[in-house]
Parts: sequence; C-alpha cells; structure tokens
Amino acid sequence: MKWRVAIVQMDVTYGDPVKNREKIHSLLADQNFGDVDVIVLPELWSTGYDLASLPELCQKHQNGDIAFLQELALSYHSMVVGGSIAFEENGHYYNQMLVIDRDGSIQKEYRKIHLFRLMNEEKYLSEGETNGQFTLEGVPCSGFICYDIRFPEWIRTHVLNGSKVLFTVAEWPLARVDHWRTLLISRAIENQCYVIASNRVGSDPKNEFGGHSLVIDPWGQVLREGDTYLEEVLIKEIDLDEVEAIRQRIAVFDDRRPEMYTSWLD
Repeated sequence: MKWRVAIVQMDVTYGDPVKNREKIHSLLADQNFGDVDVIVLPELWSTGYDLASLPELCQKHQNGDIAFLQELALSYHSMVVGGSIAFEENGHYYNQMLVIDRDGSIQKEYRKIHLFRLMNEEKYLSEGETNGQFTLEGVPCSGFICYDIRFPEWIRTHVLNGSKVLFTVAEWPLARVDHWRTLLISRAIENQCYVIASNRVGSDPKNEFGGHSLVIDPWGQVLREGDTYLEEVLIKEIDLDEVEAIRQRIAVFDDRRPEMYTSWLD
C-alpha cells in the first residue's frame, strides 16, 4: 500500500484562527499536487501559543476549527491529521490533535500528555489521559505532539501495539531544531516506522520556530525535508510495505527481552 502525504509547513498568525484557516487554504490551493491521501498540519495551527487568550479563543473558534478540518478532508477527499488545536472541555483546556477520515468523520482525539514547561503549557493546559493510537484505512498509526518525542517509552508503547506510521506535529523552536531532527530520526530507526512530522515556521512574541518538517522512512532515511524559514507544502509518497520489510531485515521486536528491562530494578 502506498500513500501520498502532504505536510503543511506554515507560519501561524498569533491568536487569529480565521487568518490561519485562510493561510492553509491558500497554501494548499497554490499546489498542483493532484490527489493526496493524508494532509498533516502543525501544532496549534489555529491560535499559536496565545495561551492566555484560550477562554475567548475556544469559545469563539473551537467549533469552527473542528468544522474546518472536516471540510478540508471532504474538499480534498483526504485523511487529515489536523495538527492540534486548543480545546475546552468542562473548564479545562487541552492541546488536542484531531484525526479526520476522508468522509469528514473524526477518527481520533488525542490530547498532549507531556506539557512543555519552557513554553508555560502547564500554566494554561491540562494533561491528556489517553493514547495516540488510531487506524487509517486499515493501517495502525499513532499521533504525537511536539514534546512527546522526547519520551521514547511513550512512542515505543504505541509501536508495540502495532503502529507503522508515527505522525508528529509541532511548534518546535529554531534554537533546538537539531534536537527535532535527531529525535525524529532516532524514533524512526528504533521503531522501524515511518515518521511524518509537521513543524511550523516564523515567530510569535516569545519564540522563533525552526521548520524542517520531515518524512523519514523506517530505515531512518530522510525522504523529504522542509526549509528553515519557508512556508511550503511537502509532498511525498510512502510505501507502507517497507515497514514489514525492514522489520524482517533486522528483527528488533523479536529480539526484545522485556523481562530484563525492569527486573534488575526490583
């Protein structure tokens, strides 16, 4: 099975969901890429890190953001890994990924479980409590948000449950973009998975972001990479059969010894 993936790498207008929806439409409309199977957006593409304004932004725009992602799926007849949006429920605010099927139905809601203190997430957001696993057209996948990739045990848990494609969405700062690349390549190699990663570009009042959205194969080879500063849509076809081929070539999962990984700590 093969998928054509479109990664949207964009600047995000701080606290302005309407402008950001227009930006996504514009970036996709400017491409003559034909049919794509999956569209991937960056973290908090709607609002950026305007966390202090979340009560107002969620009240006015949360439903519109969800409807926009569903419309995107229907317009392009594509599955959508909708980056993440600010989401309010019962007075709590979450950094939430939405995965949408081609027919506009919501396949997964994943709330970021690792909150990043350097960007004050813990002051405004609540931690998620569910996993990031979902299935797209029979293919087991997982979704992660930015800081999650620094926790290899969290990602390995999903792979042990069958995931073959790891979608990562981020607002990763330029100052640590070398970490972004190294961590994602490592996650692909150690888990023998495709990694599809969307990072934003541009800046907000406190940060400059590093781009370098990536498509990495299960061997750790970078198949496509975004620019540091440029807004662009990266298109790449991936062959999902490569996952099993590489797992048979080096049988990491057959050679695991989980009984040893904690026993010596007792």
